Amino acid sequence: MAVEGNLLFGILVLANLLARSEVVTASHDSASFNRSSFPAGFVFGTASSAYQYEGAANEDGKGPSIWDYFTHSYPGLSLSLSLLNEGRIADGSNGDVADDSYHRYKEDVSIMKEMGMDAYRFSISWPRLLPNGKTSGGVNKEGIRYYNNLIDELLSKGVQPYVTLFHWDLPQALEDEYGGFLSPHIVDDFRDYAELCYKEFGDRVKHWITLNEPLSFCSGGYDLGILSPGRCSKWVNANCSTGNSGTEPYVAAHHQLLAHAAAVKVYKEKYQASQKGIIGITLISHWMVPFSKSKFNKEAAIRALDFMFGWFMDPITYGDYPLSMRSIVGNRLPKFSEEQSKMLKGSFDFLGLNYYTAYYAANYPYYNSINVSYTTDSQANLTSERNGISIGPVAGSSWLYVYPRGIRDLLIYVKERYNNPIIYITENGISEINNSTLPLKEALVDNMRIDYYSRHLSFIRRAIKDGVDVRGYFAWSLLDNFEWNSGYTVRFGINYGVPHTYDEGEGDPHNGFAAKPEMGSPLEGSGDHNECKTKISRGRRKPYPVAAATGGLLVELQMAVELDGGVVCEGRELWRSLRIRGADGG
Repeated sequence: MAVEGNLLFGILVLANLLARSEVVTASHDSASFNRSSFPAGFVFGTASSAYQYEGAANEDGKGPSIWDYFTHSYPGLSLSLSLLNEGRIADGSNGDVADDSYHRYKEDVSIMKEMGMDAYRFSISWPRLLPNGKTSGGVNKEGIRYYNNLIDELLSKGVQPYVTLFHWDLPQALEDEYGGFLSPHIVDDFRDYAELCYKEFGDRVKHWITLNEPLSFCSGGYDLGILSPGRCSKWVNANCSTGNSGTEPYVAAHHQLLAHAAAVKVYKEKYQASQKGIIGITLISHWMVPFSKSKFNKEAAIRALDFMFGWFMDPITYGDYPLSMRSIVGNRLPKFSEEQSKMLKGSFDFLGLNYYTAYYAANYPYYNSINVSYTTDSQANLTSERNGISIGPVAGSSWLYVYPRGIRDLLIYVKERYNNPIIYITENGISEINNSTLPLKEALVDNMRIDYYSRHLSFIRRAIKDGVDVRGYFAWSLLDNFEWNSGYTVRFGINYGVPHTYDEGEGDPHNGFAAKPEMGSPLEGSGDHNECKTKISRGRRKPYPVAAATGGLLVELQMAVELDGGVVCEGRELWRSLRIRGADGG
């Protein structure tokens, strides 16, 4: 009965959202809002992660991470998102240099300042602070110095740090010693690492995130084998030499949850009162649309949400896994002790939510008792098409379909099922294919990204009006960067540039970042910024403030696409939409 009740609740929420879909779509107008349309104190920022940005892989005492090992051990294999032919890194690249932010963080922060950002979400590299993974193995003072410098630089420019403790780059030493997150030993080591961060940085960091997307880490790393540490069943991915897709994803997730709870516990008991910060976790979820109106497909959509989002959200809200997972996975799903359940329940001050895309979910019973996996356990087939029609335009990444209203539907679902928590959208963005043959002038045309962000922000604004407690929004990402198993084949950055992409004369061949044309305000009487400009700093685009005739309010988000009589320049206009300058110029 409990399982049926849980499904019934989910189906009711889903039905309510589907009933509202036509009204929402009809009244959508992304060009009719500005910063004042969002609540006072609403935070706008961008996000990054250490391995994808920092580079300096072997400098200043940093130890190797599992991603250093993974990218150097499995270079150049083909990338495929099908279960039949999984690769490792699409272009054989790695994060040894990446965006070189370890050396150029001041330039990064200057860009944020000029964009008018309120905050910057970045992660700390565990092996940069603790090369051996443990506090007993010694603290790398150069690593401490780097993050102190970054945090101080951000604050000096009025940008608040939002710090993620773990964004997938586990110290290789712990993977070698006891198997990383497959071992319960990881819980104490993560807690000790987290406490070191609180001690060193907590006087200035007021927003902590324990884990980034444990779903992606566990499914990609232990079920499909496409992310580090690259473990899975051989029948799932022939490239995997070891692993078990039917058990290891659940074991790793279990230990991630316990590590999260332990890190939150020590923060709340020893540091929160004096440092006056808050702590949460970042989860990812697609939105799931029932393939049809049938009861079975509606139930499949709820199961898919349980297996992707509820897998982590239920334990930190209610103290245990979703009942649908308990019922299907059975004894392959680890159990929490009573003490662990109590420690997990309510172990977050806010939820970080990453949203990119949506899928149709269809019921798909799976009866093979031998070849089981996390992917098949949900008994839901996720597809991007229904009756030959795509759920949305596909982006540069084959898994990303543009479905903006899904972010509102997901937010309302979280509000109604999980007691309306404080939410920050900690990632949202769209990729394009990194086409090195495309002329730079054409590569800088970015209407797709402008539309993606403006439409998603519009639906977030509607969710807030629906009572969802959304406090901020972080775009993924500040710069084009190393995109995990996609390498540098796709671009998510709102600033253009990937190392060694363009020839001399088109950017900075040493740094590999190409300049973006600047677009001034197209409104007559808007001051000094009414013409197209180009400015090169490390080849990155440096946006100017929009001084519109409307007294500093946001010029319509669509102005980069078309505006009669205005000056329209080719280039990434995105942060004119995300910066959303208010009447006070802030």
